[in-house]
Amino acid sequence: MCDVSPRIREGRETWHIKLAREGEGGAMANTQTYGFPIYAADWIPEETVRSKIDKHKENSEDGIEPSSSLASRSCIALAGGGGEGRSGIPNVIVICRVDLETNSLLEQPVGRVVVSGLPYRMAAHPREGALICALPESCKRFDWENIMRPREGEELEEVINELEDVGQQLALEFNQEGSVLAAGGEDGTLRIFEWPSMKTILNESNAHGEVKNLTFSESGKFLVSLGGPLCRVWDVNASTAVASLSKEKDELFASCRFSVDNSGDEVLYIAAKTERGGSIITWDTTSWKRKQSKLLKNYSITAFNVSPDGKFLAFGTLEGDVLIISSTKMKTHQFVKKAHLGLVTALTFSPDSRFLVSVSFDSRAKLTVIEQKPETNGINWLVVFLLFVLLVVVSYYFLMVKGIIGKEYSL
Repeated sequence: MCDVSPRIREGRETWHIKLAREGEGGAMANTQTYGFPIYAADWIPEETVRSKIDKHKENSEDGIEPSSSLASRSCIALAGGGGEGRSGIPNVIVICRVDLETNSLLEQPVGRVVVSGLPYRMAAHPREGALICALPESCKRFDWENIMRPREGEELEEVINELEDVGQQLALEFNQEGSVLAAGGEDGTLRIFEWPSMKTILNESNAHGEVKNLTFSESGKFLVSLGGPLCRVWDVNASTAVASLSKEKDELFASCRFSVDNSGDEVLYIAAKTERGGSIITWDTTSWKRKQSKLLKNYSITAFNVSPDGKFLAFGTLEGDVLIISSTKMKTHQFVKKAHLGLVTALTFSPDSRFLVSVSFDSRAKLTVIEQKPETNGINWLVVFLLFVLLVVVSYYFLMVKGIIGKEYSL
Protein backbone atom coordinates (compact mmCIF):
# COMPACT_ATOMS: atom_id res chain seq x y z
CA MET A 1 0.00 0.00 0.00
CA CYS A 2 0.98 3.60 -0.48
CA ASP A 3 3.01 5.26 2.25
CA VAL A 4 1.31 8.67 2.16
CA SER A 5 -0.08 10.63 5.09
CA PRO A 6 -3.89 10.64 5.27
CA ARG A 7 -3.88 14.31 6.26
CA ILE A 8 -4.57 15.83 2.86
CA ARG A 9 -3.53 19.46 2.63
CA GLU A 10 -4.88 22.09 0.30
CA GLY A 11 -1.97 21.90 -2.15
CA ARG A 12 -2.35 18.15 -2.53
CA GLU A 13 -6.12 18.50 -3.00
CA THR A 14 -5.46 20.79 -5.96
CA TRP A 15 -3.10 18.19 -7.43
CA HIS A 16 -5.72 15.49 -6.92
CA ILE A 17 -8.33 17.50 -8.82
CA LYS A 18 -5.89 18.18 -11.66
CA LEU A 19 -5.05 14.49 -12.03
CA ALA A 20 -8.70 13.48 -11.88
CA ARG A 21 -9.58 15.92 -14.66
CA GLU A 22 -6.69 14.76 -16.82
CA GLY A 23 -7.87 11.18 -16.37
CA GLU A 24 -11.45 11.82 -17.52
CA GLY A 25 -12.48 10.77 -20.98
CA GLY A 26 -10.91 8.39 -23.43
CA ALA A 27 -10.35 5.65 -20.85
CA MET A 28 -9.83 2.15 -22.19
CA ALA A 29 -12.17 -0.67 -21.19
CA ASN A 30 -9.63 -1.96 -18.71
CA THR A 31 -9.16 1.51 -17.18
CA GLN A 32 -11.95 3.52 -15.59
CA THR A 33 -12.04 6.88 -13.83
CA TYR A 34 -14.32 7.03 -10.78
CA GLY A 35 -14.09 10.70 -9.82
CA PHE A 36 -12.21 10.56 -6.52
CA PRO A 37 -8.60 9.92 -5.40
CA ILE A 38 -8.45 6.18 -4.56
CA TYR A 39 -6.50 5.12 -1.48
CA ALA A 40 -7.55 1.49 -1.04
CA ALA A 41 -8.76 -1.41 -3.17
CA ASP A 42 -9.74 -4.98 -2.42
CA TRP A 43 -11.15 -7.84 -4.46
CA ILE A 44 -14.48 -8.85 -2.97
CA PRO A 45 -14.99 -12.51 -2.01
CA GLU A 46 -17.66 -13.39 -4.56
CA GLU A 47 -19.66 -15.76 -2.41
CA THR A 48 -20.21 -13.05 0.22
CA VAL A 49 -21.97 -10.60 -2.09
CA ARG A 50 -23.12 -12.64 -5.10
CA SER A 51 -26.75 -12.87 -3.99
CA LYS A 52 -26.84 -9.17 -3.10
CA ILE A 53 -25.37 -8.12 -6.44
CA ASP A 54 -27.73 -10.38 -8.39
CA LYS A 55 -30.71 -9.04 -6.44
CA HIS A 56 -29.55 -5.48 -7.06
CA LYS A 57 -29.32 -6.20 -10.79
CA GLU A 58 -32.75 -7.78 -10.90
CA ASN A 59 -34.22 -4.60 -9.47
CA SER A 60 -32.33 -2.29 -11.82
CA GLU A 61 -33.57 -0.79 -15.06
CA ASP A 62 -31.42 -3.15 -17.10
CA GLY A 63 -33.41 -6.19 -16.05
CA ILE A 64 -32.10 -9.67 -15.39
CA GLU A 65 -28.86 -10.87 -16.94
CA PRO A 66 -28.37 -14.46 -18.09
CA SER A 67 -26.75 -16.66 -15.46
CA SER A 68 -23.78 -17.30 -17.76
CA SER A 69 -23.07 -13.58 -17.88
CA LEU A 70 -23.34 -13.26 -14.12
CA ALA A 71 -20.91 -16.11 -13.66
CA SER A 72 -18.31 -14.25 -15.71
CA ARG A 73 -18.35 -11.24 -13.43
CA SER A 74 -16.58 -10.35 -10.23
CA CYS A 75 -16.32 -7.21 -8.11
CA ILE A 76 -13.81 -4.94 -6.43
CA ALA A 77 -14.28 -2.42 -3.63
CA LEU A 78 -12.60 0.99 -3.90
CA ALA A 79 -12.31 3.62 -1.16
CA GLY A 80 -11.04 7.18 -1.05
CA GLY A 81 -12.08 10.77 -1.53
CA GLY A 82 -11.14 14.38 -0.93
CA GLY A 83 -10.43 14.15 2.78
CA GLU A 84 -11.28 16.96 5.19
CA GLY A 85 -10.64 19.85 2.82
CA ARG A 86 -12.87 21.94 0.59
CA SER A 87 -12.15 20.24 -2.70
CA GLY A 88 -15.79 19.28 -3.19
CA ILE A 89 -14.77 15.65 -3.70
CA PRO A 90 -16.78 13.33 -1.41
CA ASN A 91 -15.36 10.50 0.67
CA VAL A 92 -16.86 7.31 -0.71
CA ILE A 93 -16.79 3.53 -0.90
CA VAL A 94 -17.84 2.02 -4.24
CA ILE A 95 -18.32 -1.50 -5.58
CA CYS A 96 -17.34 -1.94 -9.22
CA ARG A 97 -17.97 -4.82 -11.60
CA VAL A 98 -15.20 -6.68 -13.40
CA ASP A 99 -16.20 -8.53 -16.58
CA LEU A 100 -13.94 -11.57 -16.75
CA GLU A 101 -14.95 -12.44 -20.33
CA THR A 102 -14.03 -9.10 -21.86
CA ASN A 103 -11.29 -8.33 -19.29
CA SER A 104 -12.80 -4.95 -18.54
CA LEU A 105 -14.00 -2.74 -15.71
CA LEU A 106 -17.54 -1.43 -15.86
CA GLU A 107 -17.83 2.33 -15.73
CA GLN A 108 -20.87 2.61 -13.47
CA PRO A 109 -20.44 1.29 -9.90
CA VAL A 110 -23.09 -1.18 -8.73
CA GLY A 111 -22.84 0.17 -5.19
CA ARG A 112 -21.84 3.50 -3.68
CA VAL A 113 -22.01 5.05 -0.23
CA VAL A 114 -20.75 8.43 1.01
CA VAL A 115 -18.90 8.21 4.34
CA SER A 116 -18.23 10.76 7.06
CA GLY A 117 -14.43 10.76 6.77
CA LEU A 118 -11.67 9.67 4.42
CA PRO A 119 -11.55 5.83 4.21
CA TYR A 120 -7.76 5.65 4.16
CA ARG A 121 -7.45 1.88 4.63
CA MET A 122 -9.86 -1.02 4.41
CA ALA A 123 -10.05 -4.77 4.88
CA ALA A 124 -12.73 -7.03 3.39
CA HIS A 125 -13.69 -9.99 5.53
CA PRO A 126 -12.79 -13.16 3.58
CA ARG A 127 -16.16 -14.83 4.21
CA GLU A 128 -18.71 -12.50 5.77
CA GLY A 129 -20.46 -9.56 4.17
CA ALA A 130 -18.40 -6.99 6.02
CA LEU A 131 -15.90 -4.29 5.12
CA ILE A 132 -13.80 -2.54 7.78
CA CYS A 133 -12.58 0.98 6.99
CA ALA A 134 -10.06 3.13 8.83
CA LEU A 135 -11.35 6.71 9.08
CA PRO A 136 -9.42 9.64 10.61
CA GLU A 137 -10.18 8.83 14.25
CA SER A 138 -12.03 5.49 14.30
CA CYS A 139 -12.69 2.29 12.37
CA LYS A 140 -16.16 1.51 11.07
CA ARG A 141 -17.89 -1.54 9.66
CA PHE A 142 -19.94 -1.43 6.47
CA ASP A 143 -22.15 -4.29 5.28
CA TRP A 144 -22.28 -5.09 1.58
CA GLU A 145 -26.08 -4.80 1.70
CA ASN A 146 -25.83 -1.17 2.84
CA ILE A 147 -23.33 -0.30 0.11
CA MET A 148 -25.35 -2.06 -2.57
CA ARG A 149 -28.75 -0.72 -1.54
CA PRO A 150 -28.38 2.30 0.78
CA ARG A 151 -31.67 3.49 2.26
CA GLU A 152 -32.30 7.15 3.02
CA GLY A 153 -32.31 7.91 6.72
CA GLU A 154 -30.73 4.59 7.64
CA GLU A 155 -27.38 4.43 9.45
CA LEU A 156 -25.00 2.91 6.92
CA GLU A 157 -21.89 2.65 9.07
CA GLU A 158 -21.26 1.02 12.43
CA VAL A 159 -18.51 2.29 14.70
CA ILE A 160 -16.37 -0.50 16.13
CA ASN A 161 -16.31 0.38 19.83
CA GLU A 162 -12.88 -1.10 20.44
CA LEU A 163 -11.46 1.05 17.63
CA GLU A 164 -13.30 4.28 18.42
CA ASP A 165 -11.29 7.47 19.08
CA VAL A 166 -7.99 5.63 18.60
CA GLY A 167 -6.60 7.97 15.96
CA GLN A 168 -5.75 7.16 12.34
CA GLN A 169 -5.12 3.47 11.65
CA LEU A 170 -2.61 3.02 8.84
CA ALA A 171 -3.07 -0.75 8.44
CA LEU A 172 -5.98 -3.22 8.73
CA GLU A 173 -5.76 -6.96 8.11
CA PHE A 174 -7.85 -10.11 8.59
CA ASN A 175 -6.25 -13.53 8.81
CA GLN A 176 -7.27 -16.01 6.10
CA GLU A 177 -9.95 -17.60 8.23
CA GLY A 178 -11.43 -14.21 9.13
CA SER A 179 -11.23 -15.10 12.82
CA VAL A 180 -8.66 -12.43 13.77
CA LEU A 181 -8.47 -8.71 12.94
CA ALA A 182 -5.30 -6.63 13.34
CA ALA A 183 -5.05 -2.83 13.30
CA GLY A 184 -1.92 -0.69 13.25
CA GLY A 185 -2.05 2.95 14.29
CA GLU A 186 -0.31 6.14 13.33
CA ASP A 187 0.69 6.40 16.99
CA GLY A 188 2.59 3.08 16.82
CA THR A 189 -0.01 0.97 18.63
CA LEU A 190 -0.68 -2.56 17.39
CA ARG A 191 -4.04 -4.11 18.28
CA ILE A 192 -5.13 -7.70 17.59
CA PHE A 193 -8.70 -8.89 18.18
CA GLU A 194 -10.74 -12.04 17.87
CA TRP A 195 -13.47 -11.59 15.25
CA PRO A 196 -16.37 -10.95 15.57
CA SER A 197 -16.30 -10.86 19.40
CA MET A 198 -13.55 -8.18 19.35
CA LYS A 199 -11.95 -9.78 22.39
CA THR A 200 -8.45 -8.30 22.75
CA ILE A 201 -5.57 -10.65 21.94
CA LEU A 202 -2.83 -8.00 21.98
CA ASN A 203 -2.64 -4.28 22.66
CA GLU A 204 0.95 -3.08 22.30
CA SER A 205 1.31 0.71 22.48
CA ASN A 206 5.01 0.76 21.54
CA ALA A 207 5.08 -1.72 18.67
CA HIS A 208 6.63 0.88 16.33
CA GLY A 209 6.99 4.61 15.84
CA GLU A 210 3.98 4.14 13.56
CA VAL A 211 2.54 0.90 12.15
CA LYS A 212 2.58 1.16 8.36
CA ASN A 213 1.77 -2.38 7.19
CA LEU A 214 0.52 -5.75 8.50
CA THR A 215 0.41 -9.29 7.13
CA PHE A 216 -0.74 -12.62 8.58
CA SER A 217 1.05 -15.86 7.76
CA GLU A 218 -0.89 -18.41 5.72
CA SER A 219 -1.45 -20.52 8.82
CA GLY A 220 -2.49 -17.52 10.89
CA LYS A 221 0.13 -18.33 13.53
CA PHE A 222 2.25 -15.24 12.88
CA LEU A 223 1.56 -11.58 12.26
CA VAL A 224 4.27 -9.31 10.88
CA SER A 225 4.05 -5.59 11.59
CA LEU A 226 6.15 -3.02 9.75
CA GLY A 227 7.06 0.46 10.87
CA GLY A 228 10.12 2.58 11.40
CA PRO A 229 13.48 0.89 10.93
CA LEU A 230 12.33 -2.72 11.38
CA CYS A 231 9.67 -5.43 11.12
CA ARG A 232 8.45 -7.36 14.14
CA VAL A 233 7.12 -10.91 14.08
CA TRP A 234 4.34 -11.72 16.54
CA ASP A 235 3.09 -15.12 17.67
CA VAL A 236 -0.66 -14.47 17.64
CA ASN A 237 -1.63 -17.26 20.04
CA ALA A 238 1.11 -16.37 22.52
CA SER A 239 0.47 -12.61 22.11
CA THR A 240 4.18 -11.88 22.06
CA ALA A 241 6.95 -10.76 19.68
CA VAL A 242 9.25 -13.60 18.61
CA ALA A 243 11.61 -11.86 16.18
CA SER A 244 12.74 -8.49 14.85
CA LEU A 245 13.82 -8.12 11.23
CA SER A 246 16.28 -5.28 10.74
CA LYS A 247 17.10 -3.30 7.63
CA GLU A 248 20.54 -3.13 6.10
CA LYS A 249 22.50 -0.15 4.75
CA ASP A 250 20.16 2.33 3.06
CA GLU A 251 17.03 0.16 3.14
CA LEU A 252 13.69 1.61 4.22
CA PHE A 253 11.03 -1.08 4.68
CA ALA A 254 7.84 -0.15 2.83
CA SER A 255 5.51 -3.17 2.77
CA CYS A 256 5.34 -6.84 3.79
CA ARG A 257 3.44 -9.91 2.56
CA PHE A 258 3.37 -13.59 3.48
CA SER A 259 3.02 -16.22 0.75
CA VAL A 260 3.80 -19.86 -0.06
CA ASP A 261 6.59 -21.05 -2.39
CA ASN A 262 6.55 -23.95 -4.88
CA SER A 263 7.38 -26.41 -2.11
CA GLY A 264 4.41 -25.32 -0.04
CA ASP A 265 6.60 -23.59 2.56
CA GLU A 266 5.68 -20.18 3.92
CA VAL A 267 7.84 -17.27 2.86
CA LEU A 268 7.86 -13.61 3.88
CA TYR A 269 8.50 -10.85 1.34
CA ILE A 270 9.46 -7.32 2.37
CA ALA A 271 9.51 -4.53 -0.20
CA ALA A 272 12.05 -1.85 0.65
CA LYS A 273 13.14 1.49 -0.73
CA THR A 274 16.83 2.17 -1.31
CA GLU A 275 18.90 4.96 -2.87
CA ARG A 276 19.30 2.83 -6.01
CA GLY A 277 15.62 1.85 -6.31
CA GLY A 278 13.24 -0.72 -4.89
CA SER A 279 14.34 -3.97 -3.31
CA ILE A 280 12.46 -7.18 -2.55
CA ILE A 281 13.81 -9.21 0.38
CA THR A 282 12.86 -12.84 1.02
CA TRP A 283 12.90 -14.18 4.60
CA ASP A 284 12.95 -17.70 5.99
CA THR A 285 9.94 -18.09 8.31
CA THR A 286 11.64 -20.64 10.58
CA SER A 287 14.93 -18.92 11.36
CA TRP A 288 13.67 -15.41 10.41
CA LYS A 289 16.89 -14.84 8.49
CA ARG A 290 17.30 -13.29 5.06
CA LYS A 291 17.32 -15.74 2.17
CA GLN A 292 17.89 -13.41 -0.78
CA SER A 293 17.25 -9.91 -2.07
CA LYS A 294 16.50 -8.54 -5.52
CA LEU A 295 17.20 -4.95 -6.51
CA LEU A 296 14.72 -3.25 -8.85
CA LYS A 297 16.87 -0.41 -10.13
CA ASN A 298 15.31 3.01 -10.63
CA TYR A 299 11.90 1.94 -9.27
CA SER A 300 10.47 3.81 -6.29
CA ILE A 301 7.95 1.41 -4.68
CA THR A 302 4.68 2.92 -3.41
CA ALA A 303 2.49 -0.22 -3.44
CA PHE A 304 3.19 -3.96 -3.17
CA ASN A 305 1.25 -7.23 -3.20
CA VAL A 306 1.63 -10.97 -3.84
CA SER A 307 -0.73 -13.12 -5.91
CA PRO A 308 -2.82 -15.68 -3.97
CA ASP A 309 -1.06 -18.57 -5.74
CA GLY A 310 2.33 -17.12 -4.77
CA LYS A 311 3.64 -17.01 -8.34
CA PHE A 312 3.79 -13.24 -8.85
CA LEU A 313 4.87 -10.11 -7.00
CA ALA A 314 3.36 -6.80 -8.05
CA PHE A 315 4.80 -3.32 -7.50
CA GLY A 316 3.36 0.13 -8.05
CA THR A 317 5.74 3.06 -8.50
CA LEU A 318 5.88 6.77 -7.83
CA GLU A 319 5.78 7.41 -11.58
CA GLY A 320 2.54 5.43 -12.03
CA ASP A 321 4.07 2.27 -13.49
CA VAL A 322 3.06 -1.28 -12.54
CA LEU A 323 5.66 -4.05 -12.46
CA ILE A 324 4.86 -7.77 -12.14
CA ILE A 325 7.72 -10.19 -11.51
CA SER A 326 7.99 -13.95 -11.12
CA SER A 327 8.46 -14.99 -7.50
CA THR A 328 10.63 -17.98 -8.42
CA LYS A 329 13.03 -16.40 -10.94
CA MET A 330 12.69 -12.83 -9.69
CA LYS A 331 12.52 -11.66 -13.31
CA THR A 332 10.10 -9.24 -14.95
CA HIS A 333 6.94 -10.97 -16.15
CA GLN A 334 5.02 -7.84 -17.22
CA PHE A 335 5.64 -4.12 -17.17
CA VAL A 336 2.80 -1.62 -17.56
CA LYS A 337 4.36 1.79 -18.14
CA LYS A 338 2.30 4.80 -17.06
CA ALA A 339 -0.61 2.68 -15.89
CA HIS A 340 -1.56 5.80 -13.90
CA LEU A 341 -0.95 9.54 -14.07
CA GLY A 342 0.43 9.62 -10.53
CA LEU A 343 1.78 7.32 -7.84
CA VAL A 344 0.11 3.94 -7.39
CA THR A 345 -1.63 3.74 -4.00
CA ALA A 346 -2.78 0.10 -3.86
CA LEU A 347 -2.71 -3.21 -5.75
CA THR A 348 -5.05 -6.19 -5.42
CA PHE A 349 -4.97 -9.57 -7.19
CA SER A 350 -8.09 -11.54 -8.08
CA PRO A 351 -8.63 -14.69 -5.97
CA ASP A 352 -7.59 -16.89 -8.93
CA SER A 353 -4.43 -14.79 -9.56
CA ARG A 354 -5.46 -14.10 -13.19
CA PHE A 355 -5.98 -10.35 -12.81
CA LEU A 356 -4.44 -7.39 -11.01
CA VAL A 357 -6.22 -4.13 -10.20
CA SER A 358 -4.12 -1.03 -9.52
CA VAL A 359 -5.44 2.31 -8.21
CA SER A 360 -4.05 5.79 -7.78
CA PHE A 361 -4.64 9.39 -6.71
CA ASP A 362 -5.53 10.02 -10.37
CA SER A 363 -8.99 8.53 -9.63
CA ARG A 364 -8.32 5.61 -11.95
CA ALA A 365 -8.62 1.87 -11.48
CA LYS A 366 -6.78 -0.27 -14.02
CA LEU A 367 -7.32 -3.98 -14.69
CA THR A 368 -4.25 -5.88 -15.89
CA VAL A 369 -4.56 -9.44 -17.18
CA ILE A 370 -1.68 -11.61 -15.97
CA GLU A 371 -0.09 -13.04 -19.10
CA GLN A 372 0.28 -16.81 -19.27
CA LYS A 373 3.78 -17.44 -20.59
CA PRO A 374 5.14 -20.95 -21.12
CA GLU A 375 8.00 -21.92 -18.84
CA THR A 376 11.24 -22.42 -20.77
CA ASN A 377 14.70 -23.40 -19.57
CA GLY A 378 18.06 -24.55 -20.85
CA ILE A 379 17.27 -28.28 -21.09
CA ASN A 380 14.66 -27.69 -23.80
CA TRP A 381 17.21 -26.02 -26.06
CA LEU A 382 19.66 -28.85 -25.41
CA VAL A 383 17.09 -31.44 -26.44
CA VAL A 384 16.33 -29.51 -29.63
CA PHE A 385 20.04 -29.32 -30.47
CA LEU A 386 20.61 -33.06 -29.87
CA LEU A 387 17.61 -33.97 -32.00
CA PHE A 388 18.94 -31.77 -34.79
CA VAL A 389 22.37 -33.48 -34.68
CA LEU A 390 20.72 -36.91 -34.67
CA LEU A 391 18.59 -35.95 -37.67
CA VAL A 392 21.68 -34.79 -39.60
CA VAL A 393 23.56 -38.03 -38.86
CA VAL A 394 20.61 -40.29 -39.79
CA SER A 395 19.99 -38.33 -43.00
CA TYR A 396 23.66 -38.54 -43.97
CA TYR A 397 23.87 -42.31 -43.63
CA PHE A 398 20.52 -42.75 -45.39
CA LEU A 399 21.87 -40.81 -48.39
CA MET A 400 25.05 -42.91 -48.35
CA VAL A 401 23.08 -46.16 -48.41
CA LYS A 402 21.09 -44.92 -51.37
CA GLY A 403 24.28 -43.97 -53.16
CA ILE A 404 23.30 -40.34 -53.38
CA ILE A 405 26.43 -39.36 -51.51
CA GLY A 406 29.76 -40.99 -52.43
CA LYS A 407 32.03 -42.69 -49.90
CA GLU A 408 34.63 -39.99 -50.43
CA TYR A 409 32.31 -37.73 -48.42
CA SER A 410 31.99 -40.23 -45.61
CA LEU A 411 32.56 -39.22 -42.03
